[in-house]
Amino acid sequence: MKYEIDEPYTTDCFETLVNVPSPVGYYVQINPVVERLAAELGKTVTYDHKHTAYITLDGEDNSKTVMIGAHLDTIGMIVRRIDDNGYIRVRQLGGMNFYSAEGETVTVHTRGGRSYTGLLACQSHSTHVFDDARTSSRDELTMILALDEPVKTRDDVLALGIRHGDVISIEPRFQKTPNGYIKSRFIDDKAAAACCFSMIKYLNAHNLKPKYRTLLAFPHYEEIGHGGAYIPAEVSEFVAVDIGLIGPDYDGNERKVSICAKDFATPYDYDLVNRLIRQAEQAECDYAVDIFYRYGTDANASWKAGNNLQAAAFGMACYCSHGMERTHITGLSNTVNLLLAYVLDL
Repeated sequence: MKYEIDEPYTTDCFETLVNVPSPVGYYVQINPVVERLAAELGKTVTYDHKHTAYITLDGEDNSKTVMIGAHLDTIGMIVRRIDDNGYIRVRQLGGMNFYSAEGETVTVHTRGGRSYTGLLACQSHSTHVFDDARTSSRDELTMILALDEPVKTRDDVLALGIRHGDVISIEPRFQKTPNGYIKSRFIDDKAAAACCFSMIKYLNAHNLKPKYRTLLAFPHYEEIGHGGAYIPAEVSEFVAVDIGLIGPDYDGNERKVSICAKDFATPYDYDLVNRLIRQAEQAECDYAVDIFYRYGTDANASWKAGNNLQAAAFGMACYCSHGMERTHITGLSNTVNLLLAYVLDL
């Protein structure tokens, strides 16, 4: 049975989440938004010591606990150095693609609570000025952050309260086309988080409970590999909802939900993957099963950390991962359908 998903809510929820900056480890702005979205659905949020947000759904049978994870952290940067001329040099947080981010508006978030926008550029930034403007590499050694402030020296920047270690977010540039395409940075993985809220909305509207006690987890360190390292002891299986990939080796596309059979390091639990395939078919999802290269999830991290559980992953496929990404609302709806099939028919 295919579930009728509230697509406008799903898209609006994603837009809300994606417009809140949350580079790796920077949870201070996004966690309150999660609390507000949960409260609107009649749910409360709890936290662990890593500031992972949890929403607990009571099950028809609470003797078993399962967990669904959708990470809130995005790729971003951190202040590495302030040059004498006032330019800021950066380190990446997660797998930055500087070629994609060149020319983008970014924001420095100081530990004192102030924010300053700037332009991320290559130091050879203009073809009118630099012979190697087209050929220079774009990496941590060549990229500069030019603040949108009248700074000319390192001391000018320090006077703004900017210091080494300040987090830098990237403008998401959310767009939705009339025919349902969604273009934005950080579809990975805020679209998955939106799908989790859409699932809760459906359960509420139809007065349904998951078959088992279900934890929804929203961690902040997936992009650097340890978001799912801690799993509450009562959890016996963990499904990470994360993007699928599109490319020559893959059957997934923007309108499908992709079930990951293997990531860069490990195949996922054979029985659980088989169950997800069965549930996708029962929910009449347009789905693909793929293996992903140069890709990992919090489900992988949960196993590497030694947690004793079954693990799997699925989610909407998107173009241009870790760049200006694109998916389709149909892919999000298929993902919500599989989430519902999973929690209702374990």
